[in-house]
Amino acid sequence: MIQVKGFAALDPTSPLEPYNFERRDLREHDVLVDILFSGVCHSDLHQVRDEWGGSIYPMVPGHEIVGKVIKVGSHVKKFKVGDHAGIGCLVDSCRECDNCKEGLEQYCSNGMVGTYGAMEKDGSGPTNGGYSKSILAHEDFILRISGKQPLEAIAPLLCAGITTYSPLRYWKVGKGTRVGVVGLGGLGHMAVKLAASMGAEVTMLSHSAWKKADAHRLGAHNFVLSTDEEQTKTLAGYFDFIIDTVSAAHDYNFFLAMLRTNGVMVCVGAPPAPAQIPAFNLIFGRKSFAGSLIGGIPETQEMLDYCAKHNIVSDIELIAMKDINGAYERMLKGDVKYRFVIDMGTL
Repeated sequence: MIQVKGFAALDPTSPLEPYNFERRDLREHDVLVDILFSGVCHSDLHQVRDEWGGSIYPMVPGHEIVGKVIKVGSHVKKFKVGDHAGIGCLVDSCRECDNCKEGLEQYCSNGMVGTYGAMEKDGSGPTNGGYSKSILAHEDFILRISGKQPLEAIAPLLCAGITTYSPLRYWKVGKGTRVGVVGLGGLGHMAVKLAASMGAEVTMLSHSAWKKADAHRLGAHNFVLSTDEEQTKTLAGYFDFIIDTVSAAHDYNFFLAMLRTNGVMVCVGAPPAPAQIPAFNLIFGRKSFAGSLIGGIPETQEMLDYCAKHNIVSDIELIAMKDINGAYERMLKGDVKYRFVIDMGTL
């Protein structure tokens, strides 16, 4: 077994604390990665505090992982020691269902295995994530990372990047598309960068007026204060596509009214309360309200290559491991531009 140092939540109410645990020995197709940086996702906080239910403790969070390969199994062909590598939100799936065969492992019919807080397919126990010194997985779930960009700023692409890239690609957002982005946070700032890079006209929809300058800096062409009735009136039936990144409770119908005929609104945030959407708000206009979950391994690699080509990374604040609990509190207040990343050298 491989001895690993990390930080874990021991229960839903206690702060994260140092935690030593074991990972399995390398199998013939495994890749062992020395973790250099680990992004902090809002879903880490949800799961640490068991806000979605089903959390497994002790829990080592983290699914935005970038590092260097330090060991490979005897049959590994895709990576060698010294390569930059990443691990995102999943580390295994059944690989046999229709979704897996199509590269949609995140929708595995038999249940994908999350990077943390999930059970291994072989029954060996729960998975532990990136708030740790090293991690391993089958080479098929390891991603190639460009060494030409700051590794710390690449880390959030493994969740925030792919979560926004996947729906933009699926609904063919590009030149001539009017895109609204709801919420300028970890997900929203990536949605703005990506949609703008694809040639879309991007409008940031935010209730925080002070975010206007940042929205334009990130690539938004327009900024609309969602609390200003006069501004929002002008957007009735305006957008082809809206990506809603907000995780707090809010009224989806307010934004659905901004879609034109055949428009699509995609939810990638995870509010705690069920959505209340009258059918007529969709029927009149043949509008669609959809959801999207990260991306499969092929699409995640495509996203990383795209971002490397277009020089897109996340805006981050680098923190030490010891500051994670304070970072969680700041994240709840929206006090981060726009993603915390842990320097795992501080563990």
